[in-house]
Amino acid sequence: MRMYDIISKKRDGFALTEEELQYFVNGVTSGEVPDYETSALLMAIYLRGMNADECATLTDLMAHSGDMVDLSAFDDLSADKHSTGGVGDKTTLIVAPIAASLGLKVAKMSGRGLGHTGGTVDKLESIPGYKTTVTSEDFLAQVSSIGVAVVGQSGNLAPADKKLYALRDVTATVSSIPLIASSIMSKKLAAGSKNIVLDVKVGSGAFMKTLEDAEALAKAMVDIGKACGRRVSALITSMDSPLGYAVGNSLEVIEAISVLRGETWGRLRDVSLALAAEMLSLAENIPSDEAYRRAENALDSGAAFAKMKEWVSYQGGDVGFLDNTSLFTEAKFSHDVLSPCDGYVSSIDAEIIGNAAMVLGAGRETKDDVIDLSAGIVLSANVGDRVIRGRWICTLYTNDPSKLADAQRRVLEAYTFSSDAPPLSPIVLKKIQ
Repeated sequence: MRMYDIISKKRDGFALTEEELQYFVNGVTSGEVPDYETSALLMAIYLRGMNADECATLTDLMAHSGDMVDLSAFDDLSADKHSTGGVGDKTTLIVAPIAASLGLKVAKMSGRGLGHTGGTVDKLESIPGYKTTVTSEDFLAQVSSIGVAVVGQSGNLAPADKKLYALRDVTATVSSIPLIASSIMSKKLAAGSKNIVLDVKVGSGAFMKTLEDAEALAKAMVDIGKACGRRVSALITSMDSPLGYAVGNSLEVIEAISVLRGETWGRLRDVSLALAAEMLSLAENIPSDEAYRRAENALDSGAAFAKMKEWVSYQGGDVGFLDNTSLFTEAKFSHDVLSPCDGYVSSIDAEIIGNAAMVLGAGRETKDDVIDLSAGIVLSANVGDRVIRGRWICTLYTNDPSKLADAQRRVLEAYTFSSDAPPLSPIVLKKIQ
């Protein structure tokens, strides 16, 4: 078998067999297939696409190219959720303890932020003492004991995906639906959970800008998961404006704690409940409305917050910060951005807000950048809120005052105002299963 023949076959629009895909994945993982041939096949896939069988086969092979986490001891209760990335998306901090307090086993490996999208691992590291790296034995023991563990991605999970992703990034093939779906799902399959809920973001702050593209990606991932023996569903959720009011690492942790303590309501709470309920619905095969009621009760009763404290404590974090969020380190400098007019906030471009937070130090332009865990933005006016000229619409936080002017310019560019209150769209736009 030759890569030349595989490349030319896909170039001409034909489906690749399992044997051909196996040859490709093995060669990528071992390094025997050179980058130029890998890049050629990636471009052929980008241009010609892949059918559902090809996608499922490629994903399964990529998942098995390295370590596979064994969660079989938890039977049908293992559950995970994955977000395609957004601005102010701190749902894992809320969803994981809700799900665990309901009896699910949440063994979650999360990533770091890059660009305008944040990362759960960075957020958790703003809690003093929290360990994001643990041994695989301790990871599984923690899930068995308290039902939840959230760590950084480690080990040799889906090494074929790591190599393919690096090449996709420099060959203009990132936006291929089959390649995105197989990349995401290979890591989810390798992470071992039986039940997987996908939070597919759509809008200005998401990778998928249109509902049509978001639906295509969601369907591709759900189909892959089912073909590989998992229970999978996807919620398509809005990312036209930041999720919640805080953007930045410790600031987002504080907001998540506020939701878990029953102090903050709104769209962040709504989408977190929807995701946790979907995890429970899949795992226990119960109707969505019943699962939602149980998730809501876990949140309102304080059971979810108690579970978060147990989880953070188990991983070495100082739970005193959860009880008293004023203990979190504050940035040295803050600046209120004032409304230029009277009226209503009609829209906020989430991507621009994310980039403004990155300017302040809350994000990375490259994976090796060091971030400022206390930097970011707290909105005081979100979409639909009434504003008054000269009153603040958000506050910027940074340890580098030279960044404030640029960040303010970006924030004002992100806001759009109107004389009338805008219609508010639901946070959950569609369910794919």
